Amino acid sequence: MASNSRGQFSSKLGFIMAAAGSAVGLGNVWGFPTKAASNGGAAFLIIYLVMVFLLAFPMLVAELTIGRYGQSNPIASLRSIWTKNRAAAGFFGLIAMVAASMILSFYSILAGWLMGFAAAPALEVVGLQSAADWLVNFGDARNVILALLFSLLTIYVVQKGVADGIEKWSTRLMPMLFVLFGVMIVYIFTQDGAMDGLKMYLIPDVSHVTPALLVDSMGQAFFSLSLGVGSMMVYGSYLKKDVNIPKTAAQVAAIDTAVAFSAGLLILPAMFVAKNNGVEIFNAAGDLMSSGDLVFAVLPAMFDTMGSMGMIVGTGFFVLMVIAALTSSISLLEVPVSCAQDELNMTRRKATWVIGSAILVLSIVIALNFGSLFGLVADISTVYMQPLLGVVWAIVVGWIWNRNKLLNELKEGNPEIEQGLFWKIWPWYVRIVCPVAILAVFMFSVL
Repeated sequence: MASNSRGQFSSKLGFIMAAAGSAVGLGNVWGFPTKAASNGGAAFLIIYLVMVFLLAFPMLVAELTIGRYGQSNPIASLRSIWTKNRAAAGFFGLIAMVAASMILSFYSILAGWLMGFAAAPALEVVGLQSAADWLVNFGDARNVILALLFSLLTIYVVQKGVADGIEKWSTRLMPMLFVLFGVMIVYIFTQDGAMDGLKMYLIPDVSHVTPALLVDSMGQAFFSLSLGVGSMMVYGSYLKKDVNIPKTAAQVAAIDTAVAFSAGLLILPAMFVAKNNGVEIFNAAGDLMSSGDLVFAVLPAMFDTMGSMGMIVGTGFFVLMVIAALTSSISLLEVPVSCAQDELNMTRRKATWVIGSAILVLSIVIALNFGSLFGLVADISTVYMQPLLGVVWAIVVGWIWNRNKLLNELKEGNPEIEQGLFWKIWPWYVRIVCPVAILAVFMFSVL
């Protein structure tokens, strides 16, 4: 099984902060509000909350349980369950590792931009306008250098290990994220126009509920919890045996959802504040003009209309985005690093630098061929690989894993689980409902 040198989370809070950090990324702080704004606000919010409860949470329990049972990386953990076909188990574990690496390669470029936007206002204040412009304007050199900086930051945290790196930094960064969010939401609510955004976000318009909205909201719920790519399996493998997995998974899902909800509370009112200040955000048909650069065009334009306060709010907002990106990127890098440690007997330091550098090379290739590669790599890894791997994990837990062994693993942290409602519903739910629902959404999004 696993090597004895494997790290462990030193506390349950440390795990919850790290797992929530993995889940809380650009998908929540950028993707969720953008999709909510494009899909009528409240209608999207309600369906999203339903999808987190019905689909993402049961799958989160499945991934954490696989990881803790195997006490190893995704390849070895899957093999420990799928004993009759170890080759298939190894193959899917490897694919998860590739998917995590691909996501990190394009994620680092986005996160680098956020670092640029966070640093630019400070440079403007000290009179370095041309340097500030360079940081916020699209260009090959800027894209490569900022991706390099963000990658080094990720490598630095991961090489420190589970307790000293991932846990320590997550427990520092996540509370900072929550406080920044709170301060910024309160500030935005004092601005003219904010209440219109709040109405759109909280008062549902049933006419917006379409099949496309269902697909968007389920995809968002799935990606927002870092499901499918093995991150949660790896984090599960660092969990102590006395942890109640369903309860802990519910706490992680709740924090993640609260952050997505807060991001909506911040960004939708902010869009209407921007509109009130003369920034164009909707076209003549009432559709969001450009969801892709909402964060890089609309919000900075709004911060500019706020005078000196706008600079502080803008810097705070982008620092918050960088923190969200970093807590996710460390969980993505941890997937291939844990595989290299266990399967190739590499030291953590060497594994982190070798793999981190290889992913950075891929980031640079994507940055230099942005138009043709960025969207392609993002689609292959998130639209195709993530949901299909999710289906595989559901099949492993629902059909391949011996039911008694699965029950015994869950009993470790919750001896009474067999009598409760959770155990009566969850096994067949993961077996039938989850794979069918994920496949249905996948087919719809692809066709």
